Amino acid sequence: MTVLDARALNRATLARQLLLDRADMPVLDAVAHLCGLQAQEPQEPFIGLWSRLRAFAPTVLSDLLTGRRVVRTHLMRRTVHLVTADDLVAWRARHDGMLRQRVLGTYRRELEGVDLGELAAAGRSVMADGEPRAMGDLARAVVDRWPAAGPRPLGEMLIAGLLPTVQLPPRGLWRTTGGARYELVSSWLGREIDPPDPDGCDPVGQTLVRRYLAAFGPAASADLRAWCGLAGLPAAVSALREELVAFRDERGRELLDLPDAPRPDPDTPAPVRFLPAFDNAVLGYHDRGRIIDDPHRGLSVAGARVVLVDGRVAATWSVEADTVLITPLDRFTRADRTSVAEEGRALASFLSGGDSDRVRIAASPG
Repeated sequence: MTVLDARALNRATLARQLLLDRADMPVLDAVAHLCGLQAQEPQEPFIGLWSRLRAFAPTVLSDLLTGRRVVRTHLMRRTVHLVTADDLVAWRARHDGMLRQRVLGTYRRELEGVDLGELAAAGRSVMADGEPRAMGDLARAVVDRWPAAGPRPLGEMLIAGLLPTVQLPPRGLWRTTGGARYELVSSWLGREIDPPDPDGCDPVGQTLVRRYLAAFGPAASADLRAWCGLAGLPAAVSALREELVAFRDERGRELLDLPDAPRPDPDTPAPVRFLPAFDNAVLGYHDRGRIIDDPHRGLSVAGARVVLVDGRVAATWSVEADTVLITPLDRFTRADRTSVAEEGRALASFLSGGDSDRVRIAASPG
Protein backbone atom coordinates (compact mmCIF):
# COMPACT_ATOMS: atom_id res chain seq x y z
CA MET A 1 0.00 0.00 0.00
CA THR A 2 1.40 3.40 -1.00
CA VAL A 3 2.67 5.51 1.91
CA LEU A 4 1.89 9.23 1.79
CA ASP A 5 4.27 11.36 3.83
CA ALA A 6 3.30 14.56 5.64
CA ARG A 7 4.25 16.75 2.70
CA ALA A 8 2.16 14.72 0.25
CA LEU A 9 -0.80 14.94 2.61
CA ASN A 10 -0.22 18.65 3.05
CA ARG A 11 -0.36 19.32 -0.66
CA ALA A 12 -3.47 17.16 -1.03
CA THR A 13 -5.15 19.12 1.77
CA LEU A 14 -4.24 22.45 0.18
CA ALA A 15 -5.59 21.33 -3.20
CA ARG A 16 -8.88 20.03 -1.75
CA GLN A 17 -9.28 23.15 0.40
CA LEU A 18 -8.74 25.49 -2.58
CA LEU A 19 -5.60 26.86 -0.91
CA LEU A 20 -3.04 25.69 -3.46
CA ASP A 21 -4.49 27.93 -6.14
CA ARG A 22 -7.45 30.29 -5.79
CA ALA A 23 -10.45 28.81 -7.56
CA ASP A 24 -12.72 30.33 -10.19
CA MET A 25 -15.81 28.96 -8.49
CA PRO A 26 -19.15 30.53 -7.55
CA VAL A 27 -19.39 31.28 -3.83
CA LEU A 28 -22.33 28.89 -3.33
CA ASP A 29 -20.40 26.07 -5.00
CA ALA A 30 -17.35 26.79 -2.84
CA VAL A 31 -19.38 26.62 0.38
CA ALA A 32 -20.82 23.31 -0.80
CA HIS A 33 -17.43 21.92 -1.88
CA LEU A 34 -15.89 22.79 1.50
CA CYS A 35 -18.82 21.07 3.30
CA GLY A 36 -19.44 24.43 4.94
CA LEU A 37 -17.17 26.77 6.86
CA GLN A 38 -16.91 26.94 10.63
CA ALA A 39 -18.53 30.23 11.54
CA GLN A 40 -19.01 30.89 15.24
CA GLU A 41 -17.06 34.10 14.61
CA PRO A 42 -19.46 35.71 12.10
CA GLN A 43 -16.94 37.53 9.89
CA GLU A 44 -14.41 34.71 9.58
CA PRO A 45 -16.03 32.86 6.63
CA PHE A 46 -15.45 35.94 4.47
CA ILE A 47 -11.71 35.67 5.11
CA GLY A 48 -11.76 31.95 4.47
CA LEU A 49 -13.45 32.42 1.10
CA TRP A 50 -11.23 35.39 0.16
CA SER A 51 -8.20 33.14 0.63
CA ARG A 52 -9.73 30.45 -1.57
CA LEU A 53 -11.58 32.21 -4.40
CA ARG A 54 -10.34 34.46 -7.15
CA ALA A 55 -12.09 37.86 -7.19
CA PHE A 56 -14.25 37.04 -4.17
CA ALA A 57 -16.89 39.71 -3.51
CA PRO A 58 -18.13 39.59 0.10
CA THR A 59 -21.50 41.04 -0.84
CA VAL A 60 -22.20 37.84 -2.78
CA LEU A 61 -22.01 35.81 0.40
CA SER A 62 -24.19 38.32 2.23
CA ASP A 63 -26.75 38.07 -0.56
CA LEU A 64 -26.73 34.28 -0.32
CA LEU A 65 -27.49 34.58 3.40
CA THR A 66 -30.34 37.02 2.98
CA GLY A 67 -31.55 35.03 -0.03
CA ARG A 68 -31.73 31.90 2.19
CA ARG A 69 -29.41 29.83 -0.01
CA VAL A 70 -26.75 29.55 2.69
CA VAL A 71 -27.47 29.46 6.42
CA ARG A 72 -25.72 29.66 9.76
CA THR A 73 -26.58 26.72 12.00
CA HIS A 74 -25.29 24.33 14.63
CA LEU A 75 -24.14 21.24 12.79
CA MET A 76 -20.74 19.51 12.65
CA ARG A 77 -19.22 19.07 16.12
CA ARG A 78 -22.14 21.18 17.49
CA THR A 79 -20.32 24.28 16.28
CA VAL A 80 -21.90 27.02 14.19
CA HIS A 81 -21.23 26.38 10.51
CA LEU A 82 -22.07 28.28 7.36
CA VAL A 83 -23.55 25.66 5.00
CA THR A 84 -25.76 25.60 1.96
CA ALA A 85 -29.47 25.39 2.66
CA ASP A 86 -29.63 22.16 0.66
CA ASP A 87 -26.93 20.54 2.79
CA LEU A 88 -28.61 21.60 6.01
CA VAL A 89 -31.91 20.07 4.91
CA ALA A 90 -30.18 16.86 3.82
CA TRP A 91 -27.73 16.46 6.71
CA ARG A 92 -29.42 17.78 9.83
CA ALA A 93 -31.34 14.65 10.84
CA ARG A 94 -28.15 12.57 10.58
CA HIS A 95 -26.55 14.89 13.17
CA ASP A 96 -29.48 15.01 15.62
CA GLY A 97 -28.26 12.37 18.05
CA MET A 98 -24.74 13.78 18.16
CA LEU A 99 -26.03 17.31 18.77
CA ARG A 100 -28.18 16.20 21.70
CA GLN A 101 -25.37 14.16 23.23
CA ARG A 102 -22.91 17.04 22.98
CA VAL A 103 -25.30 19.39 24.77
CA LEU A 104 -25.87 16.72 27.42
CA GLY A 105 -22.12 16.35 27.75
CA THR A 106 -22.08 19.93 29.01
CA TYR A 107 -25.39 20.08 30.88
CA ARG A 108 -26.23 16.50 31.85
CA ARG A 109 -26.65 17.34 35.54
CA GLU A 110 -28.81 20.41 34.88
CA LEU A 111 -31.04 18.54 32.40
CA GLU A 112 -31.47 15.44 34.52
CA GLY A 113 -35.17 14.63 34.72
CA VAL A 114 -36.08 16.83 31.73
CA ASP A 115 -38.04 14.84 29.15
CA LEU A 116 -36.39 15.96 25.92
CA GLY A 117 -39.44 15.07 23.85
CA GLU A 118 -41.61 17.33 25.99
CA LEU A 119 -38.97 20.07 25.89
CA ALA A 120 -38.79 19.88 22.09
CA ALA A 121 -42.58 20.09 21.82
CA ALA A 122 -42.67 23.10 24.13
CA GLY A 123 -39.94 24.88 22.21
CA ARG A 124 -41.53 24.13 18.86
CA SER A 125 -44.84 25.51 20.13
CA VAL A 126 -43.16 28.78 21.11
CA MET A 127 -41.35 29.04 17.76
CA ALA A 128 -44.40 28.11 15.69
CA ASP A 129 -45.37 31.75 15.19
CA GLY A 130 -42.33 32.26 12.95
CA GLU A 131 -40.99 35.15 15.03
CA PRO A 132 -37.18 35.22 15.38
CA ARG A 133 -35.98 34.77 18.96
CA ALA A 134 -32.73 34.90 20.84
CA MET A 135 -31.79 31.73 22.68
CA GLY A 136 -32.45 33.43 26.00
CA ASP A 137 -35.94 34.51 24.96
CA LEU A 138 -36.83 30.97 23.93
CA ALA A 139 -35.45 29.54 27.17
CA ARG A 140 -37.35 32.02 29.32
CA ALA A 141 -40.57 31.07 27.52
CA VAL A 142 -40.29 27.45 28.73
CA VAL A 143 -38.25 27.66 31.94
CA ASP A 144 -41.33 27.77 34.18
CA ARG A 145 -41.95 24.10 33.33
CA TRP A 146 -38.38 23.09 34.23
CA PRO A 147 -37.14 25.73 36.67
CA ALA A 148 -34.47 23.48 38.17
CA ALA A 149 -32.72 23.16 34.82
CA GLY A 150 -32.21 26.89 34.33
CA PRO A 151 -32.54 28.91 31.13
CA ARG A 152 -29.06 28.41 29.68
CA PRO A 153 -29.13 24.58 29.54
CA LEU A 154 -32.70 24.61 28.25
CA GLY A 155 -31.87 27.19 25.59
CA GLU A 156 -28.79 25.39 24.35
CA MET A 157 -30.58 22.06 24.20
CA LEU A 158 -33.45 23.58 22.25
CA ILE A 159 -31.37 25.62 19.80
CA ALA A 160 -28.40 23.31 19.31
CA GLY A 161 -29.86 19.90 20.04
CA LEU A 162 -33.60 19.54 19.58
CA LEU A 163 -34.95 22.08 17.12
CA PRO A 164 -33.51 22.49 13.62
CA THR A 165 -32.88 26.25 13.62
CA VAL A 166 -30.86 28.82 11.73
CA GLN A 167 -29.24 32.05 12.88
CA LEU A 168 -30.80 34.94 11.00
CA PRO A 169 -29.22 37.94 9.30
CA PRO A 170 -28.00 40.54 9.99
CA ARG A 171 -25.70 38.26 11.98
CA GLY A 172 -23.09 36.94 9.59
CA LEU A 173 -23.44 39.67 6.96
CA TRP A 174 -20.34 41.49 5.74
CA ARG A 175 -19.20 44.23 8.12
CA THR A 176 -22.41 43.92 10.08
CA THR A 177 -22.93 43.07 13.72
CA GLY A 178 -26.01 41.57 15.26
CA GLY A 179 -27.02 39.27 18.06
CA ALA A 180 -27.89 35.65 17.41
CA ARG A 181 -31.61 35.33 16.67
CA TYR A 182 -33.07 32.01 15.60
CA GLU A 183 -35.91 30.70 13.50
CA LEU A 184 -36.99 27.16 12.70
CA VAL A 185 -35.55 25.78 9.47
CA SER A 186 -39.08 25.05 8.30
CA SER A 187 -40.08 28.72 8.73
CA TRP A 188 -36.92 30.26 7.27
CA LEU A 189 -36.50 27.92 4.30
CA GLY A 190 -40.13 26.96 3.79
CA ARG A 191 -39.29 23.25 3.90
CA GLU A 192 -38.69 20.61 6.53
CA ILE A 193 -35.41 18.82 7.03
CA ASP A 194 -35.19 15.43 5.35
CA PRO A 195 -36.29 12.60 7.66
CA PRO A 196 -33.85 9.86 8.71
CA ASP A 197 -33.57 7.00 6.27
CA PRO A 198 -35.94 4.28 7.52
CA ASP A 199 -34.13 1.16 6.31
CA GLY A 200 -30.79 1.74 8.02
CA CYS A 201 -28.67 1.88 4.86
CA ASP A 202 -27.48 5.41 5.75
CA PRO A 203 -27.27 7.16 2.36
CA VAL A 204 -26.62 10.48 4.13
CA GLY A 205 -23.65 8.94 5.92
CA GLN A 206 -22.28 7.75 2.59
CA THR A 207 -22.74 11.23 1.14
CA LEU A 208 -20.87 12.72 4.10
CA VAL A 209 -17.97 10.31 3.54
CA ARG A 210 -17.72 11.17 -0.15
CA ARG A 211 -18.06 14.90 0.41
CA TYR A 212 -15.54 14.89 3.26
CA LEU A 213 -12.95 13.06 1.19
CA ALA A 214 -13.48 15.44 -1.74
CA ALA A 215 -12.72 18.40 0.54
CA PHE A 216 -10.26 16.89 3.04
CA GLY A 217 -8.90 13.57 1.79
CA PRO A 218 -6.95 11.38 1.87
CA ALA A 219 -8.05 10.82 5.45
CA ALA A 220 -8.49 8.23 8.15
CA SER A 221 -11.80 7.32 9.74
CA ALA A 222 -10.64 9.16 12.87
CA ASP A 223 -10.24 12.33 10.79
CA LEU A 224 -13.79 11.96 9.47
CA ARG A 225 -15.11 11.60 13.03
CA ALA A 226 -13.11 14.60 14.20
CA TRP A 227 -14.61 16.73 11.42
CA CYS A 228 -18.29 15.87 11.78
CA GLY A 229 -18.50 14.62 15.36
CA LEU A 230 -20.42 11.52 14.26
CA ALA A 231 -19.30 8.17 15.61
CA GLY A 232 -21.72 6.05 13.61
CA LEU A 233 -20.18 6.11 10.13
CA PRO A 234 -18.26 2.80 9.95
CA ALA A 235 -21.15 1.21 8.05
CA ALA A 236 -21.10 4.03 5.51
CA VAL A 237 -17.33 3.67 5.08
CA SER A 238 -17.69 -0.10 4.65
CA ALA A 239 -20.43 0.34 2.06
CA LEU A 240 -18.20 2.65 0.01
CA ARG A 241 -14.92 0.82 0.44
CA GLU A 242 -14.95 -0.80 -3.00
CA GLU A 243 -15.22 2.58 -4.71
CA LEU A 244 -12.43 4.15 -2.63
CA VAL A 245 -8.65 3.84 -2.79
CA ALA A 246 -6.45 3.27 0.25
CA PHE A 247 -3.05 4.56 1.35
CA ARG A 248 -1.01 4.57 4.55
CA ASP A 249 0.48 7.52 6.34
CA GLU A 250 3.90 7.44 7.97
CA ARG A 251 2.35 6.23 11.22
CA GLY A 252 0.76 3.25 9.47
CA ARG A 253 -2.82 4.54 9.59
CA GLU A 254 -5.08 3.60 6.70
CA LEU A 255 -6.15 6.61 4.67
CA LEU A 256 -9.12 6.44 2.31
CA ASP A 257 -9.73 8.63 -0.70
CA LEU A 258 -11.75 9.12 -3.85
CA PRO A 259 -9.84 7.58 -6.75
CA ASP A 260 -9.83 10.65 -9.01
CA ALA A 261 -9.35 13.34 -6.35
CA PRO A 262 -6.26 15.57 -6.66
CA ARG A 263 -3.08 14.41 -4.94
CA PRO A 264 -0.45 16.89 -6.16
CA ASP A 265 3.26 16.24 -6.32
CA PRO A 266 4.69 16.93 -2.86
CA ASP A 267 7.12 19.41 -4.41
CA THR A 268 4.30 21.59 -5.79
CA PRO A 269 4.93 25.17 -4.60
CA ALA A 270 2.42 26.39 -2.01
CA PRO A 271 1.59 30.10 -1.81
CA VAL A 272 1.22 32.11 1.39
CA ARG A 273 -2.35 31.98 2.64
CA PHE A 274 -4.06 33.74 5.56
CA LEU A 275 -6.63 31.58 7.36
CA PRO A 276 -9.42 32.80 9.63
CA ALA A 277 -10.07 31.64 13.17
CA PHE A 278 -11.19 28.01 13.49
CA ASP A 279 -10.62 27.22 9.81
CA ASN A 280 -11.54 23.65 8.95
CA ALA A 281 -8.35 23.21 6.95
CA VAL A 282 -6.79 22.86 10.41
CA LEU A 283 -9.69 21.66 12.56
CA GLY A 284 -11.12 19.15 10.07
CA TYR A 285 -8.73 16.37 11.08
CA HIS A 286 -7.87 14.25 14.09
CA ASP A 287 -4.26 14.29 12.93
CA ARG A 288 -3.56 17.96 12.29
CA GLY A 289 0.13 17.30 11.73
CA ARG A 290 -0.30 17.57 7.98
CA ILE A 291 -0.67 21.35 8.33
CA ILE A 292 0.40 22.44 11.85
CA ASP A 293 3.38 21.41 13.98
CA ASP A 294 2.71 19.84 17.39
CA PRO A 295 4.12 22.77 19.42
CA HIS A 296 1.54 25.06 17.78
CA ARG A 297 -1.53 22.78 17.88
CA GLY A 298 -3.13 24.78 20.67
CA LEU A 299 -3.50 27.76 18.35
CA SER A 300 -6.08 25.92 16.28
CA VAL A 301 -8.54 25.56 19.15
CA ALA A 302 -7.75 28.93 20.75
CA GLY A 303 -9.20 30.88 17.81
CA ALA A 304 -5.90 32.22 16.50
CA ARG A 305 -5.85 33.36 12.90
CA VAL A 306 -2.88 31.73 11.19
CA VAL A 307 -0.63 32.23 8.18
CA LEU A 308 0.44 29.33 5.98
CA VAL A 309 3.97 29.49 4.57
CA ASP A 310 4.93 26.60 2.31
CA GLY A 311 1.63 25.06 3.29
CA ARG A 312 2.20 24.99 7.04
CA VAL A 313 1.16 27.21 9.94
CA ALA A 314 4.09 29.59 10.36
CA ALA A 315 2.60 32.73 11.94
CA THR A 316 -0.45 34.24 13.56
CA TRP A 317 -2.13 37.44 12.44
CA SER A 318 -4.54 40.06 13.69
CA VAL A 319 -5.82 43.48 12.63
CA GLU A 320 -5.37 46.77 14.43
CA ALA A 321 -6.27 50.18 12.97
CA ASP A 322 -6.62 48.72 9.45
CA THR A 323 -3.11 47.24 9.73
CA VAL A 324 -2.51 43.49 9.42
CA LEU A 325 -0.13 42.48 12.21
CA ILE A 326 1.82 39.27 11.68
CA THR A 327 3.73 37.37 14.38
CA PRO A 328 6.03 34.63 13.05
CA LEU A 329 6.12 31.34 14.96
CA ASP A 330 9.38 30.31 13.29
CA ARG A 331 12.17 32.14 11.53
CA PHE A 332 11.14 33.68 8.20
CA THR A 333 13.57 33.75 5.33
CA ARG A 334 13.84 36.99 3.40
CA ALA A 335 11.71 35.45 0.64
CA ASP A 336 9.12 34.37 3.23
CA ARG A 337 8.85 37.90 4.63
CA THR A 338 8.40 39.31 1.15
CA SER A 339 5.66 36.83 0.24
CA VAL A 340 3.87 37.19 3.59
CA ALA A 341 3.97 40.98 3.33
CA GLU A 342 2.56 40.92 -0.20
CA GLU A 343 -0.36 38.66 0.72
CA GLY A 344 -0.86 40.63 3.94
CA ARG A 345 -1.21 43.87 2.00
CA ALA A 346 -3.85 42.27 -0.21
CA LEU A 347 -5.71 41.08 2.90
CA ALA A 348 -5.51 44.53 4.51
CA SER A 349 -6.99 46.05 1.38
CA PHE A 350 -9.80 43.48 1.33
CA LEU A 351 -10.69 43.99 4.98
CA SER A 352 -10.60 47.78 4.78
CA GLY A 353 -12.49 48.08 1.50
CA GLY A 354 -9.39 49.41 -0.23
CA ASP A 355 -8.62 52.07 2.36
CA SER A 356 -5.42 50.50 3.67
CA ASP A 357 -2.73 48.04 2.64
CA ARG A 358 -0.66 48.40 5.78
CA VAL A 359 1.22 45.36 7.12
CA ARG A 360 3.59 45.01 10.04
CA ILE A 361 5.61 41.81 10.55
CA ALA A 362 7.15 41.25 13.96
CA ALA A 363 10.67 39.97 14.35
CA SER A 364 11.13 36.22 13.92
CA PRO A 365 11.62 34.29 17.17
CA GLY A 366 15.14 33.44 18.23
